[in-house]
Amino acid sequence: MDLSQQDWKKQLDRDQNAVILDVRTSDECSDGIIPQAIFNDIYKGQLFIDKLNELDISKNYYVYCKAGARSAQACVIMNQMGFENTYNLVGGFMKWIGDVAFMED
Repeated sequence: MDLSQQDWKKQLDRDQNAVILDVRTSDECSDGIIPQAIFNDIYKGQLFIDKLNELDISKNYYVYCKAGARSAQACVIMNQMGFENTYNLVGGFMKWIGDVAFMED
């Protein structure tokens, strides 16, 4: 499900079963990440799928990329794999208005 920046953040803030999933490349993550995000680069193909298979499908996944297209694609893939609750951040990290963290080198 596509959610606006405001709705995504509001829903995330009150969701006790939430997992944030960043599907950008590691280079893109150097611009910062949404705090507590799990990194899984969608461009990694089978490795991306393998990492998804390690996740708990009963959780609610808040997925984002740089602009929103790859995360929408990731949500479709995840839904096909049995994940019931996936939320795409419309506009992606480029439009993010919340806190930002930086990955450790």
